[in-house]
Amino acid sequence: MDNSSFITRFAQEFEAEIPATRKCLERIPESLYDWKPHETSATMGYLTQLVAEIPKWLAVMISDSVIDFKTFQHMTAKNTGEMLAQFDDHLQQVREALKDLTDDRLSKPFVLKDGDNIMINSSLAENLASTLNHWIHHRGQLTVYMRLRGIAVPSIYGPSGDENPFRK
Repeated sequence: MDNSSFITRFAQEFEAEIPATRKCLERIPESLYDWKPHETSATMGYLTQLVAEIPKWLAVMISDSVIDFKTFQHMTAKNTGEMLAQFDDHLQQVREALKDLTDDRLSKPFVLKDGDNIMINSSLAENLASTLNHWIHHRGQLTVYMRLRGIAVPSIYGPSGDENPFRK
């Protein structure tokens, strides 16, 4: 399979994940941002921001080839409206970056580092796929938090327990 097929498939999968992700983000009230299911768990607010921010990672990975935790500017939304506005901006950044993505660029390295400490140094293609999976994983984690707090979980890949047109 050539890289052009990878770019097309990646873009299609990215777009396919957006509607359900947006539905999840829309449902999290800021009154629950400090809640967490366990003392060692992340807060719901952190997890919500992470899910909204990961598309920004994808855009930076494509455009800059490196993410440095020492300098990366994380989002700082204080409410659902800000969260969704930033999420939409991140989505647009990915779409723009994908327009310029080339087969040659996919085989070149992407580096994830924390200052001088290099944590990942492998092909962009490998890291884009991994990061998309990372995004989906954290959205799934967010749906567990939603369930625990009685927030309706949207249909994602099919009917959910809360949105099932086949259940009467």
